[in-house]
Amino acid sequence: MGEGIVPVVDISAWTGAWTGAWTGAGTDAGANAGDNGGADGGERAAERRAVARRLDEVCRTVGFAQIVGHGVPAGLIADTLAVTSEFFELPVEEKARLLPPGPEVNRGYAPFGSEALAYSLGAETALPDMFEAFNIGVDAWPAGDAYYEAEAHRMFAPNLWPARPERMRAVYVAYFDALARLAATLMSAFAQALDLPEDYFAGRTGRAPNVMRANRYLRQPGSPDAAPGQLRMGAHTDYGACTILLADDVPGLEILGPDGAWHGVRPEPGAFIVNIGDLLARWTNDRWRSTLHRVVPPPAAERGPALRRSIAFFHEGNHDAVVECLPTCVSADNPARYPAETVADHLMAKLLGPRTLTSSAATSTTTDRLST
Repeated sequence: MGEGIVPVVDISAWTGAWTGAWTGAGTDAGANAGDNGGADGGERAAERRAVARRLDEVCRTVGFAQIVGHGVPAGLIADTLAVTSEFFELPVEEKARLLPPGPEVNRGYAPFGSEALAYSLGAETALPDMFEAFNIGVDAWPAGDAYYEAEAHRMFAPNLWPARPERMRAVYVAYFDALARLAATLMSAFAQALDLPEDYFAGRTGRAPNVMRANRYLRQPGSPDAAPGQLRMGAHTDYGACTILLADDVPGLEILGPDGAWHGVRPEPGAFIVNIGDLLARWTNDRWRSTLHRVVPPPAAERGPALRRSIAFFHEGNHDAVVECLPTCVSADNPARYPAETVADHLMAKLLGPRTLTSSAATSTTTDRLST
């Protein structure tokens, strides 16, 4: 296929390939760490530095990468996609039993047309997006821990699990945990890329209210074509530190490139699409790009269901972490561009706009790109 505008980056120097296999629900997907083929410490360190430099280059320019060598078992990925399809094929009334109790709770089912992501950028009006979704977060946390208890009503609210598919909870939690581990590894690589200690982000993102969102885009029989300007998912930036996306190899995802044009992105075989979110853009003082992206509808002349599935893992920051420019990304000649703000305040401001169909008051990382 060719990598196109989004470069392919092999991160196996950081993951050690994690070559263990997924054997079904109940397996600990995080117990598969390897030793990167026995490379000695000096060689391994040099390989890691090379990957970190490559990530810095990609994050400075396009803000998106295709990650291979991630080590997440192919069987776990296949099972996650399978139960996702089984869930979305349930009757609408059954899925609707899983609606969240309020817009601030990022859990459960989001019906087709219930959100408009363009509001997260401060849009005054926007047409509803043409997707349905299912969200989960951290499934368990230590009882009585004040950090988690403080957000038990929102960011650490209980997940809403369907009665079927019966194995959905086990598979989703295993996949969530594997992606959380991968995200932590990426944050270590990002820290090195930013000339920081590898564990720099551990205390800022290690207990994050991560969210996993499964999306289905499906043209229903007899449904009208998209209205002029209506998208399957409106243009937006992601809210957190980074996103790890598993997507079908079908057209739809587009990113706004450094040239100011929209470019289609389709995943390479076995690759995750990883992009920088607003938190890292703000931490790095815009050294790294939180890139606008969208999902466009299929051409009206192309009939049929035009099915597209994606599963996005959003790695956030700790809810009480203060986001302010990193010491390696600010200077007298490059002063801080953003005010300090807690992760919780930022995430809630971004989330509530699309959910309530109102303009978000969140600090923007795309002010100079909104007219595109």
